[in-house]
Amino acid sequence: MRFRVISLFLIILVGTSCEYFNLKKKSQLQEIDTIIDFSSVDVSPIFKSCKDLLEKQAKTTCFRTTIHTQISESLSAQSFIVKKPLNEIIQVHLLIDKKGIVSVKEIVSSESLKVLIPSLDSIIALSLKKLPKLFPASKRGVPITTQYQLPIKITVN
Repeated sequence: MRFRVISLFLIILVGTSCEYFNLKKKSQLQEIDTIIDFSSVDVSPIFKSCKDLLEKQAKTTCFRTTIHTQISESLSAQSFIVKKPLNEIIQVHLLIDKKGIVSVKEIVSSESLKVLIPSLDSIIALSLKKLPKLFPASKRGVPITTQYQLPIKITVN
């Protein structure tokens, strides 16, 4: 009699507890309910001196002003000897990685400028190494790698 009661109890227990033994994997992925725009950043790269500013536009302006000032001071400290006057704009494509390290991706300049000032690329690369501490751009709180295009006007008389 006891065996029948215990058997009946086990059959009822096993029959009703099947949902506890569900072998299907539950999805650990969370659905994303928004579209992420990867063509823009939430926070632009900023220097330590610009970190205390509150507005996004003010931080971006401070970054641009600081990087232009630093590069132009570094270039004006150099003395270039050329045979004819120069008045050109070069485009420096910078890569700011997620650790805040700045590197030159590409320097776009005319062939005549490359012939007249062959060391210009290395001077620009050296001046970028002298930049103050830089915090990388971020998207949704995560540091990301960004590109920045820096126009530089070269005027030599």
